Amino acid sequence: MTGQPADETLSALPQLGEREMETTLRPSRLSEFIGQPRVREQLELVLESARRRGVPPDHVLLSGPPGLGKTSLAMIVAAELDASIRITSGPALERAGDLAAMLSNLAEGDVLFIDEIHRIARPAEEMLYLAMEDFRVDVVVGKGPGATSIPLEIAPFTLVGATTRSGALTGPLRDRFGFTGQMEFYADHELDQVVRRSAKILDIEIDAEGSAEIARRSRGTPRIANRLLRRVRDYAEVRVDGRVTLEVARAALAVYDVDELGLDRLDRAVLSALVHSFGGGPVGVATLAVAVGEEPTTVEEVCEPYLVRAGMLARTPRGRVATASAWEHLGLRPPSRPDQAGPTLFD
Repeated sequence: MTGQPADETLSALPQLGEREMETTLRPSRLSEFIGQPRVREQLELVLESARRRGVPPDHVLLSGPPGLGKTSLAMIVAAELDASIRITSGPALERAGDLAAMLSNLAEGDVLFIDEIHRIARPAEEMLYLAMEDFRVDVVVGKGPGATSIPLEIAPFTLVGATTRSGALTGPLRDRFGFTGQMEFYADHELDQVVRRSAKILDIEIDAEGSAEIARRSRGTPRIANRLLRRVRDYAEVRVDGRVTLEVARAALAVYDVDELGLDRLDRAVLSALVHSFGGGPVGVATLAVAVGEEPTTVEEVCEPYLVRAGMLARTPRGRVATASAWEHLGLRPPSRPDQAGPTLFD
């Protein structure tokens, strides 16, 4: 992503070369998948019903913030159906011909997974409508007045789409999915299970307090929890005897600038600039980004979601405002000023 900070430890987006490690840690069955109990139960019913009827299940849309397990669930759908999976992404499908070639190679019952499906090009999206509904695509041969449309039958398949921005999907595309699962951030106890499972796979010796500390600072995201576990492992192997305890986890996370609330260097820089340079706001995101030396998209997409969720930042019509929790986290006393109370009817 453009403008991402150099330190991406707490970014929920996958880092370069991280996909291979994630493949090792991914669960292979629904019974092994931790968290998302509602989505898991609903998806289990959809898949079991399709298995009993002997038909491919309805198309599945998984939406939610990055790092919560959408790709893992897509692979689990294929595994539960004992089917092959083809993987692509929305930005890769620029032309309708790209999609037609992929669809024509699918066998009956196969799963097609499209990540970032909201970024699919319009010509490919329009072809996808017909494929999802009637298992048919129209291939145009020739150009100009002599162009002909040839209908091409494709094998019944299941499309699994993943998106971090469900609002960016067009209505016709969204309506063609039979099941939509909304992924939610994980609770600390669920992330604790994720950390302990990953530690077992990676052969990391960790105690209950150490795993709980890593889970607490992982911002509700399994991808971040696994990343922090690997960083703590590195510290434990180099500085101590390799065993991860509460003290080791705290010392390691301090080295990587992850504080007790899961804030990193950039998060604290944003809050500090907002409080010290702009009196707590309101201030525009572009001005705030200049103050911390980052791109506006980085502040808006990497920092703000968690700061808002943690109750430290408020988005108002006039700009970003630091909440009382932000002042207290920085060891300061929040001012009692009318403009800190948020927007009014006359703003």
